[in-house]
Amino acid sequence: MTLLEWAQEACAELEISTEVEFDGADVDRVLDLARDAAHSVARPAAPLTTYLLGIAVGRGADPAEAAAALSALALEQSSGEG
Repeated sequence: MTLLEWAQEACAELEISTEVEFDGADVDRVLDLARDAAHSVARPAAPLTTYLLGIAVGRGADPAEAAAALSALALEQSSGEG
């Protein structure tokens, strides 16, 4: 099973509307965000940060913009800017 197939099955299980397309770009976006949070903040920050992204998107945020903002925030932590 691929990650995209898993995500699609999880969406079905959670009865997340099929009106919203979930594709490989979404998977990559979440994985990239998780990587940035895990490597720049702390490993446990990965699932927490992606969960927060989900909340933001559920409230209407643009997925790409929200993920970019969170990645930038995480990367600031590793550079000492935050």
